[in-house]
Amino acid sequence: MTTLLKTTPVADGLPPPRTPAGRGRRLRAAVRRHGPVLAVYGVLKLVGFGSFMYLLDSAGDFRRKNPRFGGGAHTWDVLGTWDGWWYQQIALHGYHPRLVPVPGATGLIDLQGNSAAFFPLYPALMRVAMEVTGLGPFGAGLLVSVVASFAAALGVFAVAEWFGGRRAGLVAAGLWAVWPGSGVEWAVYSDSLYVALAAWALYAVLTRRWLTAGVLTFAAGLNRPTAGALVAALAWAALVALRRREDGVARPLTALLVAPVGLLGYLGWVGHRMGDYGGYFRLQSGAWGHEFDYGAQTLDVLTSVPVGHFGYLFALPFADVIGVGVVLLDLALLPLLLRLRPPAAPVVHTVLTLALVLGSQQYFANVSRYLLPAFPLFVPLAVALRRLSLPYLCLLLGIAALASGSYAGYALFELGVP
Repeated sequence: MTTLLKTTPVADGLPPPRTPAGRGRRLRAAVRRHGPVLAVYGVLKLVGFGSFMYLLDSAGDFRRKNPRFGGGAHTWDVLGTWDGWWYQQIALHGYHPRLVPVPGATGLIDLQGNSAAFFPLYPALMRVAMEVTGLGPFGAGLLVSVVASFAAALGVFAVAEWFGGRRAGLVAAGLWAVWPGSGVEWAVYSDSLYVALAAWALYAVLTRRWLTAGVLTFAAGLNRPTAGALVAALAWAALVALRRREDGVARPLTALLVAPVGLLGYLGWVGHRMGDYGGYFRLQSGAWGHEFDYGAQTLDVLTSVPVGHFGYLFALPFADVIGVGVVLLDLALLPLLLRLRPPAAPVVHTVLTLALVLGSQQYFANVSRYLLPAFPLFVPLAVALRRLSLPYLCLLLGIAALASGSYAGYALFELGVP
């Protein structure tokens, strides 16, 4: 007599069904892997953020400024000013892509402003957060930015770990918390979201997850115009893979085709609504004073600030001094990154990000946050710092976090224009 045993049917070639015990093991593994990264970033960021809020409260400048431009009734109101004000309006009311005056603006800000200069992904996520949580646009914007900043920390960690191991990844995540310009990471700004998308897209390229890289780059193109650097990085890597036949044809080619659609689609939509397919760039130049000048203004600032001259366009002395330091630091780190002989994608992304930012006329005070996407430059520093003992490393990053309240927060929001 044949005895039939009851078994759970499993399709050939497929893993067994997931069980609660298996999910628990995966959760514990994820906590062990990612928990320290989130803790390092979160603690350092809280120290810097607390320092920033203390400086704002002590100086009291925020009380004397227009709530739209660097101030309000509470210290935290500055986190939703400048670009943050525009993102809140888009989340509430949508776009009006035509040149319109900025209400109540004076001085240099008395330009023709327009919401279409701000890309749609971040305010769209703000709107979703508003609907799901019941928060207003300010709270929803902060929620999206804070969550994205932790996702960015994990992405920066993953890229740096790929180069230099786990300890280097942890250091890089810490540097993301304290780097000049990091004051916008917990504000109503799109920078954290962009760096999160860019970091994970580059990691996907490094690990040959082409479809994931293409989708993330597509999304990044809906978030910031400098996503052109990320599109070029993915395109270069995909073309190399296609030439070498390393990963077949379908996946790299699909990534290559999908990656630029977000960026080109939004630029095309703005141009169509404005009746000029170069309209986005005309808007940036005519309404916001942003245009590609092949580095003329950057050279003017770099040769003026060291000798105490501040006669160039959009001068903001203290913030510009910090900006000069950031530019010189990034240029010094670039050959150290190249010395590690990295794959092409992070190099192309970093070099083109530097070229786009330094080659443009803009508020130079913004340069520290515009260069945050050049995070692969953290890698050589993280590889060097990983050799420090844990107490020295904690002391170094802790001091940087405390100081970042001034150079990465207060200088940006109160002494400059973020």
